[in-house]
Amino acid sequence: MNQYPHPHRILVAIDCIILGFDGEELKLLLIKRNFEPEKGRWSLMGGFLRADENLEDGAKRILYDLTGIQDLYVEQLQAYGNIGRDPVERTISIVFFALVNLEDYLPQLNDKRQASWISLNALPELIFDHKQMVDAALDRLRYKAALHPLGLELLPDKFSIPQLQKLYEAIYGVPLDRRNFRRKFFSTELLIDTGEKDGNSVTKKASLYRLDPDKYRQKFHSILNFMPDRIFD
Repeated sequence: MNQYPHPHRILVAIDCIILGFDGEELKLLLIKRNFEPEKGRWSLMGGFLRADENLEDGAKRILYDLTGIQDLYVEQLQAYGNIGRDPVERTISIVFFALVNLEDYLPQLNDKRQASWISLNALPELIFDHKQMVDAALDRLRYKAALHPLGLELLPDKFSIPQLQKLYEAIYGVPLDRRNFRRKFFSTELLIDTGEKDGNSVTKKASLYRLDPDKYRQKFHSILNFMPDRIFD
């Protein structure tokens, strides 16, 4: 017996905001939609939730199907359900964002679906309400990266302090004081000196660090306050 009669079909989609860092700026992975409506226009990656999976499993499946990557940092953002957001059929979208280190995954991501990494500073017009989703994801990233070591998911396994500072400057769009930034990060005790130098450094070779995995897990949800208060003024 159907205890929940419902005469209307409502689809549940999952849209994935995949952010990466190329050493200079944040980029978003986009594809050109290959079906109507809005065929040929820029879109986030996404798909429909299956009846036999929960939301996070659906997001991880879609990300793997579209990129070939597993074990990404994935976080649910929010739901979008305006009645007219999809002109074909009533569709509610659950949005997730994922963080990717471009150095490890650049060729793989581009080849899978002919996707393109596009700077957040030069985004094209996106379909439906996808730009609203991207703005919300960036707001979430900025908030969380100031308080938790979330941003480090965007870096390679070994990185220099100048690379780390460039990442945070890209996230917030402001220059940061070098000495204060170094002091704040070293005070977290998250970094381990590898004893290696950055051969790509144009000035004196910078030391390379890696994350202490145990302290990273312990402190991921701690309030560490990486950024100055003026960021949020």
